[in-house]
Amino acid sequence: MKREIGWDAISRDPQSVVTVGTFDGVHRGHQAIIEYLQDRAEAQNGPSTLVSFDPHPRAVVHDEEVPLLTTVAERADLLERLGLDRFVVVPFSDDFAQLSPTAYVEEVLVDRIGVQEITVGYDHRFGKDRAGDVEALRELGGEYGFSVDVIPPQEVDHDVVSSRTIRSLLVEEGRVEQATDRLGRPYQLQGVVSRGQGRGRKLGYPTANLALGDARKLVPKQGVYATAVTLPNGDRRGGMMNIGSRPTFDEMDVTVEVHLLDYEGDLYGASLSVEFLQRLRAEQKFESAEALAAQLSEDEERCRTVIRTQA
Repeated sequence: MKREIGWDAISRDPQSVVTVGTFDGVHRGHQAIIEYLQDRAEAQNGPSTLVSFDPHPRAVVHDEEVPLLTTVAERADLLERLGLDRFVVVPFSDDFAQLSPTAYVEEVLVDRIGVQEITVGYDHRFGKDRAGDVEALRELGGEYGFSVDVIPPQEVDHDVVSSRTIRSLLVEEGRVEQATDRLGRPYQLQGVVSRGQGRGRKLGYPTANLALGDARKLVPKQGVYATAVTLPNGDRRGGMMNIGSRPTFDEMDVTVEVHLLDYEGDLYGASLSVEFLQRLRAEQKFESAEALAAQLSEDEERCRTVIRTQA
């Protein structure tokens, strides 16, 4: 797959069969669009091309914090596994947001990226103030020589799949299993193991503290989770993750740390990938370190049960 990230990396290919959107999460709705895009690209004998944006448009237009389900690098890896031919990332800026629908189509899609056909969702909007819609796109397609395909919303269990809904499930409720259903895979965090205060080791549950590579990456609701952890060598281990501020010790900073089951070794500096399987409980304050350790033992048993059935 060609990865064209940033203006300087984009090379025009007028045979491209294109779809446009942030595609954060590459969830099951996105996957259906990509599958359709690939069918159209094969029929038109052109490269299947997904045009995404970074940063997220809402972060620029509305100055809104939008936690990412997938970083650009994660998005690219997922799309490559799906067999996409070309991944284009357009830098979304204030100037870019001011482009009229016509200027956006002419200057970006036609002249910069290249397009013979475009596939969009039924509610696709584009250009300054989201003034362009599907009908406007069809008119511009007639003018600039590309065709337009429109596909309906994609559903899971009769619910329309959206990145916004998945973010809500993870951040507000910690419902990682429902997020898995919509993503088509477990939600994942990647990070480098950094040194912590060693409290977990003193409790008999040494943890790897994860430093996430992108501060925009979404971290699920605070609590304890059953997880599956992939080590740098590709080995997978069961894990018990805690997201929170460790209130038993009156700490304030939120940390992301995972205890690897049945593992001994030095992981400092290693990159780990963590998949969320199930939320076990909310974070809580215990009367003593001994009470916390007793609870962690119960958490471990539940964690092992989840991992045996899901991982």
